[in-house]
Amino acid sequence: MQIDWTTFALEIINFLALVWILKRFLYRPVLDTLARRRASVERTLAEAGEIEARATTVQAQYESRLADWEKEKARAREQLDADLALERSRQMQALTRTLAEERARNAAVDAHERQEIERAQEVRALAQAQRFAASLLGRLANPAVEARLVDLLLEDWELLPEMEVAGLRTAAAAKGAGVAVTSAFALAPDQRRRITVALVDKLGQGIPVTFNEDGQLLSGLRLSLGSWRLHLNFADELAAFAASPNHVN
Repeated sequence: MQIDWTTFALEIINFLALVWILKRFLYRPVLDTLARRRASVERTLAEAGEIEARATTVQAQYESRLADWEKEKARAREQLDADLALERSRQMQALTRTLAEERARNAAVDAHERQEIERAQEVRALAQAQRFAASLLGRLANPAVEARLVDLLLEDWELLPEMEVAGLRTAAAAKGAGVAVTSAFALAPDQRRRITVALVDKLGQGIPVTFNEDGQLLSGLRLSLGSWRLHLNFADELAAFAASPNHVN
């Protein structure tokens, strides 16, 4: 079998021409299309990657902000709890002080009311005791008891301090001054004489002395010179006892 080299060469040339034609008009456009599609896909993938990256960044920022917000809420809640606890403590302290002050006021009022009740009871008791004592002393009063009281009154007169006596002398020297001697019973002449002598001895000869009776004294005497008084009688002693601060505050 002989090879026709001319034919073979033409076929080779035809094949190469076909390959060139295919490459030029078919394969290259296909490659270009594939290249463009690959580039488009790569761009799409790149854009998708960028979008995913941005989404990841946004998500990270959101999660960070959410975490910060949770921390801020926790701090705000803690601050609110602390403020509420502090205010509750202040209110409780104020309430405690108010209750203590109210209890103190109530205690003071109760104490005052108890004092008033005790004072009223003591006044009534003293008044009753005074009435009882006045009744008893009135039954015991008689001229003999009064004579003894005259002696005691004259003893008290002799023991008056000199300063007080000097003041009485000044009062006795005033115009119209005089000593009034009041007794529960009529005094005997000797008793009147003794009293007059004692008064004149200290106050001077010119002092007038008057005598009168007052049964409300029960028994005893009362000497008066102006506003000055010297008494030794049951009625005045009972009144002084009832008015004594040691008994009624």
